Amino acid sequence: MQAFYQFDHYSKEKTLIHAVSKKNFGEEYAFSLALHTGETQERIIANRESLVRQLSVEEKTVFVTANQIHSDHIVVIDKKEMRGWHDLKDAVQECDALVTNQRGVVLTILTADCVPVLLYDPVKRVVAAVHAGWKGTQADITTRTIGAMGVRFGSDPSDILAGVAPAIGRCCYEVGEDVALYFLNYSDAIEQCGEKYMLDLPQINRRQMILAGLLDAHIEMSGICTACEVEEYFSYRKEDGCSGRFMSMIGMHMKKE
Repeated sequence: MQAFYQFDHYSKEKTLIHAVSKKNFGEEYAFSLALHTGETQERIIANRESLVRQLSVEEKTVFVTANQIHSDHIVVIDKKEMRGWHDLKDAVQECDALVTNQRGVVLTILTADCVPVLLYDPVKRVVAAVHAGWKGTQADITTRTIGAMGVRFGSDPSDILAGVAPAIGRCCYEVGEDVALYFLNYSDAIEQCGEKYMLDLPQINRRQMILAGLLDAHIEMSGICTACEVEEYFSYRKEDGCSGRFMSMIGMHMKKE
């Protein structure tokens, strides 16, 4: 089993650090990386330290985590400092998307079914990490993050590369009419089954990125459903409210290529 999931197009970019963690039953809590779900903090930090070693990043690389709240809030990281990596107290507060042009800064998203979207502008050298649950998707958080990259750093959407990491798929994501009503205009990403609906959040985020100006060829979909692949990824739905979370991350090496 590979230690990480990685995107093909990002793997060709020498500037980039990127990875999506997987379960590892040889590690504590199956290699959960979340500090906010009640596990022993020291053991989660040990998992995070193991993650850093496996990534083989430069010694002074810093990692940034956020207190995710299913919002459309975006924070630009303009300083190279560790945030939320060893303690929740200094995590970026109340946001669901992080953007930076700082080298040696790895932005992270924790999920267990929601859609993690990683963005990279190879022209302006800007990265972003987005947490898109149904509420964030309904609020166009991925589109808004692309907009923030443009406003703050001059990114042209047609230059941006995107990776949609493992998330719960249409095959397994059943929602009620109260949620489905927000997405009925995405007819190819929603299907009614009796009184319930099957919703395809990864595809909706893809559609939103294309509408925001990304080229379809620049968007790489993992195509992995976390509920179907629960042996490799945490799934809140499949595991009846699991506390584990896997991490999607993106940053740029300190050395210029």
